[in-house]
Amino acid sequence: MNVCLSTEHPYNHLIETLNDGRIKYFNPQKLNDQRYDKLPLSIRVLLEAAVRNCDGFYTKEEDVQNLLDWQQQQCKTEVPFTPARVLLQDFTGIPAMVDLAAMRDAVAKHGVDPSLVNPKCPTDLIVDHSLQIDYSKCAIQNTPNPGGGDGPSQNQGPSRSAPSRPLPRGGSHCGGQRASVQQIENTPLLCPFHLKPVSETETTLKNQGMELIRNKERLQFFKWCSKAFKNVNVVPPDVGAVHQVNLEYLSRVVQVRGGFIYPDSVVGTDSHTTMINGLGILGWGVGGIESEAVMLGQPVSLTLPQVVGCKLVGSINPLTTSIDIVLGITKHLRQAGIAGKFVEFFGPGVSQLSAPDRTTIANMCPEYNATVSFFPVDQVTIKHFKKTSDNDDWKLSIMGICAEIIKLLFFMQVIEINLSSIVPYVSGPKRPQDRVAVCSMKEDFQSCLDEKVGFKGFHISKEKQETRVPFLHCGREYQLAHGSVVIAAVISCTNNCNPAVMLTAGLMAKKAVEAGLVVKPYIRTSLAPGSGMVTHYLSTSGVLPYFSQLGFEVIGYGCATCIGNTAPLPEAVVDAIKQGDLVACGVLSGNRHFEGRLCDCVRANYLASPPLVVAYAIAGTVGINFEKEPLGVTSEGKEVYLRDIWPSREEVQQTEEDMVISSIFKDVRGRMDKGNTFWNNIDCPESILFPWDHKSTYIRSPCFFSKLSKEVPPPQSIENAHALLFLGDKVTTDHISPAGSIARVSAAAKYLQSKRLTPREFNSYGARRGNDAVMTRGTFASIKLQNRFIGKSGPKTLHIPSGQTLDVFEAAERYQRDGIHLIILAGKDYGSGNSRDWVAKGPYLLGVRAVIAESFEKLHKNQLVGMGIMPLEFLPGQNADSLELNGKERFTITLPESLSPRQQLNVNTSQGKSFIVTALFDTEMDIILFQHGGLLRYVARTFL
Repeated sequence: MNVCLSTEHPYNHLIETLNDGRIKYFNPQKLNDQRYDKLPLSIRVLLEAAVRNCDGFYTKEEDVQNLLDWQQQQCKTEVPFTPARVLLQDFTGIPAMVDLAAMRDAVAKHGVDPSLVNPKCPTDLIVDHSLQIDYSKCAIQNTPNPGGGDGPSQNQGPSRSAPSRPLPRGGSHCGGQRASVQQIENTPLLCPFHLKPVSETETTLKNQGMELIRNKERLQFFKWCSKAFKNVNVVPPDVGAVHQVNLEYLSRVVQVRGGFIYPDSVVGTDSHTTMINGLGILGWGVGGIESEAVMLGQPVSLTLPQVVGCKLVGSINPLTTSIDIVLGITKHLRQAGIAGKFVEFFGPGVSQLSAPDRTTIANMCPEYNATVSFFPVDQVTIKHFKKTSDNDDWKLSIMGICAEIIKLLFFMQVIEINLSSIVPYVSGPKRPQDRVAVCSMKEDFQSCLDEKVGFKGFHISKEKQETRVPFLHCGREYQLAHGSVVIAAVISCTNNCNPAVMLTAGLMAKKAVEAGLVVKPYIRTSLAPGSGMVTHYLSTSGVLPYFSQLGFEVIGYGCATCIGNTAPLPEAVVDAIKQGDLVACGVLSGNRHFEGRLCDCVRANYLASPPLVVAYAIAGTVGINFEKEPLGVTSEGKEVYLRDIWPSREEVQQTEEDMVISSIFKDVRGRMDKGNTFWNNIDCPESILFPWDHKSTYIRSPCFFSKLSKEVPPPQSIENAHALLFLGDKVTTDHISPAGSIARVSAAAKYLQSKRLTPREFNSYGARRGNDAVMTRGTFASIKLQNRFIGKSGPKTLHIPSGQTLDVFEAAERYQRDGIHLIILAGKDYGSGNSRDWVAKGPYLLGVRAVIAESFEKLHKNQLVGMGIMPLEFLPGQNADSLELNGKERFTITLPESLSPRQQLNVNTSQGKSFIVTALFDTEMDIILFQHGGLLRYVARTFL
C-alpha cells in the first residue's frame, strides 16, 4: 500500500533510512516497547504492516497496541492486515478484473478520469487454470502383466551395459525412438533415450491451440488488463502453476515501493499460497471477494492468532530423505492439535532444512490444520535467493540484517521435534499402510515369513526358510532365496517427485559405480521419471549414466510398475521362485504395491524412497541390516557399506541448488520475459475503457454499478419481503455457487443455448466467472441443494405468489420484476466451505437483501457484508422452527437511520409474529460498506 508521508502519520518518528537515505523503512523497535521483543516473527510482520499503514481509518493506533499486546489479546481481538501484494489465478482473477473494468465505465459516466481506477495493492494474476487435456499420447508402450505382450529380450548380459528395453513406437528428430513427453515452451526437450534436443511435441502444440480457441476472449481480456491497469502483472499461460510461479518468480522477502522497504507478504486465491511461508514470507489463501477487497485498498481482518513454536533439535539421520522429514514433522504437528493457529519453526534443526524442504512443510498446513507454518529468514533463505532471484545485492544484505537481529522469541506453546528421531521407513510387504523402519527391515521380514498368512505373514515353515535355489542367467550361475529382490523400480511420482530424493539416488548410484558395486543382471530394474524435467536435471547433474550402469535405464514417462506393467521376469528366475516356493521381493518408489500386483510370482513388495530402491537392488535382498552388513564386495574383496556411498545432505542440497533450482528458476524467468507464441500473437484493444463485446459469453460487464449515485443513499428498510429459499443446516458454498460443469437442464444452460452454444461448448462455471449472466443463473444451482419449500434436493424453489415450482433464478427474476424484496432463511453454519466470490455476488444479483440464519461461517458473513447483503442471526436458542416460521410469510425489517455494530433489529411477519435478530456488522467499516451497497460501490464513490 502507499505509505502516508505527511507529518500527520502517527509513526513518522519510527522512520529510518538506508542506502544513503534513498530507502526508508519503519522500525518498530524504536517504539521502545518491551512487548515487541516477545512477539513471534509472524506477529512482527503484522505489526510492521499496521504501523506503516496506520491511517486512522482502516488501521488505527488501537490496532497497533493490540498487536503489541499479543500475549493478552490472542484469540480475542480482530486486527487488520494489509499485505504487500495479492496473488490471483485466472478463475478467481477474471471476475475481479471484470469488476474493475466495469468500475471504470461507471466513474467515466460521472465525468471522472477512468484511468484513475486501478488496484491499490500490487496484484499478480497467473493464467494457469485454462489448459485442458484435449490431446494426449501414451508416454510409454506399456507392457502387460506376465502372460501377454512383448517383453524385453532375455539375452541381457551380466555387464548391464546396454539392456534391452521396450521402446514406444514413433520416431524422433534425434534418429531414435522416444516417449511423447509434454514439454513447456521455450525449454529444450531432450530425447529421454538419447539425451539430444528434439522438437516440441505435437501433443503440447495441439493442447495450446485448443486453449487459445476455447479461451480466446478471456485471454484477450487478460492481455488488455496487463496494459490498461497499473499495479497489475499478468503472467501468461504455459509459464507455470500459480503456486510455483509465486515461489519461483514473484517472491521477494523484501518489497520496495514509494521509497519505502518493507517485508513481502501475500494473500492469494490459491490453496497452496501457504508454501511461501517456507521462505520467510507471510501469506495464506483467501476467497475471491477478500482478495478483491485487498486489491481495492481494504485490509484483511483476522482474529489475532495463537502462535505455536515448533522447535527443531537434533541431527538428521544420514539415511533420512527430505520426504521422511516432511512426513515426520507433519505427523507430529497433526497429533499436536494446532487447528487455526500460526506455527513458527525455530531451533538448531531449522538450518538443516533446505528451502524446498521448508516450502513443502509449509504447504502441508491443511494436513495439520494450521493457518501458516512460518520459517525465519536465515542464511539458507539468503543463499536460496542468491541462486534464484534477481534481487539487488543491497536487498540481499537487508535480508542478512533481518536474519542477524532476530532475538529470543516467546511462544505460549512450544512443540519440540527431534529430527534425529525421524528415521527412514519402507512400507510392505503387502499394504502401503504397514510401515517398517529400515533399521528393522531384516527382523521384520523374518517375522513375516514366520507369521500366518494374512496382511503381512507368509507362513513359511522353519525348515524351508533357508532354501536356496540355483539358476543360470546369461551363462552364469546365481542363487535365489526368500527375500531376494527381483524387481527394483525407481519412479519419480507423488511424494518422490521432490528433486532431492531423486538426486540422492543418482549421487548414490554414482558412488556405487565408482566403488565397484553392481546390480545382479537378473533383477528387473527400471527408471521412470515423472517428466522430461526430471530426466533433464538427472542428466545435467551427471548422474544419469551411473543409473544406467546399474541397470536403471529410463523406460519412458507414465505409470508402469505401480500398475503392474512390469516386463516379464526371466524364465529362469520365475522357475527358481516356483521351484523353491520362494517369497521373492519387489522394491519400488511408487505408491501402490499390493501382493502380486507387480508380478504374480513376486509376493512381497515394498515401497521405498528412490535411494533405498537402488540400495536394495545392489544388496539383492531385503534381508539385510544396512548398519551392520555390507551392500556388496568389490572385485578386490573390499566390503562397501551403505553409509560409504550415501551422499550427505549438504552434497545433495548443493547439487539441487546448482543443477535443479537455478536452471528451473532461470527457465521460468526466461519464459516470463519471452512469453509464448500464442500469447504474443493475441490482439487486444489499447483503450482505457474495455470495449465489451455484447455477443461474448465469457466476458460481460456486470450490473454492480447500475444507478450509482455520488451520494450515499439512506438505509432502506426491507418491506414485505418473500423468502427465496428456506434452507437447513450446513449450506456450503458448493450449494450456493457450484464450480463444476454446467448441467444441460440448468438455467445457465438455457442461457448459453439461447446464445447458440452446444453443450460441448458450455465449459464450466469456473471458466465463465467473467459473465454475470451465467453466474447469476448458476447461483443455488446445485443438484444437492436441500430447499424445505420443495422437500427434495435440487436447484428449485417455490414462487410463493403463484405456487409454482421454478428454477431458483426464474423465481428470483419474477420477484424482481414485481418489485418484491427477497431474503433467505437458513439454519446453522450457513456458507461453510471453500470461499468463492460468487457465493455473495450471485445472491446480490438475484435480489437477496438479507440472510437470516442460526449461525454463519465467518468468512462468508464478511463476503455478504462486502456485497451489501445483511447477515442477520437469530437470537441464541431460536431458529425458524422454534419461532414456527413456515417461510411463506412476508417479512419486514425496519432499519434505523444510524446503525451500530451488532445492533439488534426487529423482524415482523405478515402473520403477526415478531422476533429479534442480530445484525452481524462487527465494525464501523462493515456498516459503511453496507450503507454504500457493498465494497465495489463504496470504492467507486471514492473516485466520484
